[in-house]
Amino acid sequence: MGVFVFLPLVLPLTAWPIARLAEQRLHPRAATWLLTGVAGVLAVCSTLCLALLMVVGTAQLPGNPLPDGWSDPEVREAVPYDEVAGRAAIPALIAVLAACTRAAWRHRRVRRRAECALAGLPATPVAVLLDEIPYAYALPGRRDRIVVTTGMLAGLNGAERRALFAHERAHLARRHHRFLLTVQLAAWANPFLRPLRTAVTYTAERWADEDAATSIGSRRTVARAIGKSALVTRGAPIATLAGFAAAGPVPRRVAALLGPTPAGRIWPPVFTTVGLAAWGAAAGTTVSALSSANSAITLFFILQTATPM
Repeated sequence: MGVFVFLPLVLPLTAWPIARLAEQRLHPRAATWLLTGVAGVLAVCSTLCLALLMVVGTAQLPGNPLPDGWSDPEVREAVPYDEVAGRAAIPALIAVLAACTRAAWRHRRVRRRAECALAGLPATPVAVLLDEIPYAYALPGRRDRIVVTTGMLAGLNGAERRALFAHERAHLARRHHRFLLTVQLAAWANPFLRPLRTAVTYTAERWADEDAATSIGSRRTVARAIGKSALVTRGAPIATLAGFAAAGPVPRRVAALLGPTPAGRIWPPVFTTVGLAAWGAAAGTTVSALSSANSAITLFFILQTATPM
């Protein structure tokens, strides 16, 4: 069983092909859920793997406060024992915890600053700011709101404004900020998961695009609104939570909206390329989670007997 504790550190290397297949072939809703789940589970498992390596690899080093029994032969058999790996796991684990804490704190700070900026405005679902700089974003919270500036509204016609509001309402209704925060933390926990963060940023936007197109009944109008908003916001120094038109995926989003509507089937059949990839990703994530849980549970019970009362 010992070698399987390293599995969560290896599986994230498959993130790139999984992300490419999912964002290209899966329905945006299914891709967002799948990639977020895979990223979250693998990040937790890889962090747990570092913790296990640290505990077992350093339990008998001089000055370590852990009981010597925590590195007995039975424990070493459950989790690979290596002092070098144990020493290396300490700064790695500290870096992971510090990076995730900093990312969560920055996310909270951005939300609080945005809420403070709207404190003096009427408590309406849509907050219009008198600002010539064009931008719009969805602000989740106790009272979900859509924030848009007069500069953005001036650059869109009536139908495109409806598309913009439908898109931002979709971000709020589907709680996309939770998906984005999860993959952001996962990417900080394990750099190999960064392709999943990039993919979920795109698929969440595509999910909101499709919901907006369904809401207003015109995919072409949503595509036009995305293109125009990207042009008018070019160079605008605004940090948003779930941007309406992020610069990177805009051409792909417009092309997707001008193409056929995604298939209504959310999960692909098993015996297809994308189906095998999706089910393989789910199975690999499950194996990683079971491996980490098995190692942790085994270690816990061994420590119960190894630690003197």
